[in-house]
This record gives sequence, C-alpha cells and structure tokens, in this order.
Amino acid sequence: MDQNAVPVAPAVTPGPVRAPNVLDLIGRTPLLQLTRVTKGIVPERVRVFAKLEGFNPGGSVKDRPALRMIQEGLRRGALRPGRTIIDSTSGNTGIALAMIGAALRYPVELVMPSNVSTERKKVIAAYGAKIIYSDPLEGSDGAIRLCRRILADDPEGTRYFKPDQYNNEANPLAHYESTGPEIWRQTAGSITHFVAAIGTSGTVMGTGRYLKERRADIQIVAVEPDDAWHGLEGLKHMASSIVPGIYHEDRLDRKISVSTEAAYDMVYRIAETEGLLVGQSSGAALVGALAVARELDEGTVVLIFCDWGERYLSTRLWTGWTGDGGRA
Repeated sequence: MDQNAVPVAPAVTPGPVRAPNVLDLIGRTPLLQLTRVTKGIVPERVRVFAKLEGFNPGGSVKDRPALRMIQEGLRRGALRPGRTIIDSTSGNTGIALAMIGAALRYPVELVMPSNVSTERKKVIAAYGAKIIYSDPLEGSDGAIRLCRRILADDPEGTRYFKPDQYNNEANPLAHYESTGPEIWRQTAGSITHFVAAIGTSGTVMGTGRYLKERRADIQIVAVEPDDAWHGLEGLKHMASSIVPGIYHEDRLDRKISVSTEAAYDMVYRIAETEGLLVGQSSGAALVGALAVARELDEGTVVLIFCDWGERYLSTRLWTGWTGDGGRA
C-alpha cells in the first residue's frame, strides 16, 4: 500500500438505489479526487477532493437547505395549504424551491435579478414557478429588497411563506446534518481543510461547524469575490453586500478573495483536465482550495463544486468574456 495515500472511506452512492419521492434523492453526493488540474501545483502528499453537489436532483448544493427550510416551515405550520412559497434568489435556491414546491404541490414565486442565466430562468419556469425580476444592477441584494416590498403588501402574513435563506438557521443546519457528516465519512476523518465559496454562507457555516466539532484543528476557509462588481453569479462580496444573518465571519479560519478572471479561467481548466463542466462558483472555490493546498506539506483539502456548468452556457462565462484565458 502507498504510504503516502490518504485513507478514504468506500465511495458513497449518490442517493438511494430506489426512492419513493424525488426529495429522497437529495444528498449523499460523491467525492472526487482532483488529480489533473492539481498536477504540478500541490505537493505530492496533499490530496484535493471536490464534493459534486450537481448530483442532487435539482442540480446544486442548494437542494439541501431548500428542503430543510421547507420541512421546518411545514413543521411549524408557517407553510400550509393556501400559502405560496416565496424567496429571493440568484438561481440555484430558486430551482431547488421550484422543484420542492412542485413535488409537494405548493405554488412558488421567486424574486431574481433579471440578468441571471437564461438556463436558470427556463428550469424554474419548467417547474411551474413564477419569476419576478429585480434590477440586474442591484444583484442579489436588489432581489432581497424587492422580495421584502412584496411581503410588506401581505401584512397579515396569510399569503406567503418565505424560507428566507439568508437568515434561516435551517440553511446551515442542513449542511451540519448532511454535508458535514458525509465529508467526514467519505474522507475517513482525514480532512484537514474545508473550502467553500460564500453566497448565503450556509454551506461553509453549517459544514464547518460539524467538522470543527469532530476535530478542532480542521481549517474552515471561505472564498468570496475580490470586489463588489464581480461576475461570479450567486456569490457575495460581503464588505459591499447585505450580510446574511447566518454568516459569522469569526467562525472562519481564513477568507480568500478570488477575481472573476481567475475563477472563469479555472472553470475552463477543470473542463479540459478533469472532464467536469462546473459553474463559476466552483471555479472560485478551486482557486481558493489550490491556494491553501500549495502551502501544505501534507493534508486533505475538500471543496464544494456547487453545481454543473450547463446552466451558465448563455452567460459571459462562455460568451464574450475577454479576460485572460477567456472564451470570446
């Protein structure tokens, strides 16, 4: 046996073999060791793994918190027949809520910046959800503000149920209960660093809390855009944004800023070397993970690939981008 090999638990099959409902397929996503895109960049005794959240039925990591928030709403009676699920979203949570709403037979309305990818709009519409567009120049914060105005017109709170992904503790709880334990099992407890890009911050907060409870020396690293006017759909530059209530920066060991150019270029490299087409947030996460990995002598770095890249093919990630290595 290779003495340098990191012990890894047997592969986790994505979802159950048989399921009575699409919602039972959420979670249990596979972990993939990245060996080609890391070659010549990280030391030999350092392993880098990506958790492939695109294997969730809604196609992204957001299926986990969306389901947990809906379950909590049903448990409390805040979501009941006659009410409509509404929330602001940059896309992936919206897709997850639209899917879950369809499965549970609840209507869904989603407030989104009008410049989110065409693919995301079409997927949400295919589930039968209604889209309300906010100012594209205001990004996810504009969608948050517009959603608040819509809810203000329902002062009795009888029409809508708002999961409120930016402030609902069920968001990070979903990752504490599922993503964290899965990673711990899949690496047989050998993980030394966890890296995730931040939008609502639920993934890094919940997963990080679970891993820290298992072993306090595991490093929790967040990746964010390097400026307010970035092109990383779904991510937040915290210093210039409405900060989510579930975000607690003091629980991070490190935060890494990544440029749009670097994240886009990494998406192309992942596709060409590993054969995976992922979104720009995954590119940003890998840029951050490699920055961490190259500093180590040995270790196990796990990052989140949030979704697949097909839902971004109409965006400037693939059309008209003029950054270094970009696709014009």
